[in-house]
Amino acid sequence: MKIQTSNIANLPSKHGKFKIKAYKQGNQEHLAIMSEDFNELKSPYVRIHSECLTGDTLGSLKCDCQSQLDLALKFISEHGGLIIYHRQEGRNIGLLNKVNAYALQDKGRDTIQANLELGFKEDERDYSVVEFIFKDLGIESIKLITNNPKKIEYVESLGIEISQRIPAITKSNRYNENYLNTKKEYFGHFL
Repeated sequence: MKIQTSNIANLPSKHGKFKIKAYKQGNQEHLAIMSEDFNELKSPYVRIHSECLTGDTLGSLKCDCQSQLDLALKFISEHGGLIIYHRQEGRNIGLLNKVNAYALQDKGRDTIQANLELGFKEDERDYSVVEFIFKDLGIESIKLITNNPKKIEYVESLGIEISQRIPAITKSNRYNENYLNTKKEYFGHFL
């Protein structure tokens, strides 16, 4: 599938000054958020952040997404690097189905059980745009900010060297404790 790209623009934010570039793949639009010194870095810090409207924008306590995004923005602002804002809501089941999954979680299902009950795999994300972004930005070696072993495997499968893994650990709360435990037990997240 063809991927369209935007020009690079400035984005001053409460976290610091960034450069941004958008990528459109089908109906999904993704964002590369780069520190101002990004082009000077040989092995930049990188976070592949999966979109979470309820967490990132509304501050949902059911997940750790907003905390991880804030952590990454602050870190990249201070140390240089890139955040790929991967717009595949709810592990790519979409917002409507994510809210349906939330309703099932309200009835006692965990995040995996809810997705399966709705007829989806536990994770429907497609990372092909991430590969395109790495190539477009000339990235061959990174320091990956993640807790997710599948993201490590994926990046390594692209032939990208991971010189370091930086944990993205945030505080849990009573609303996201089951969610985080499921990520740890089912997906093997380093929490």
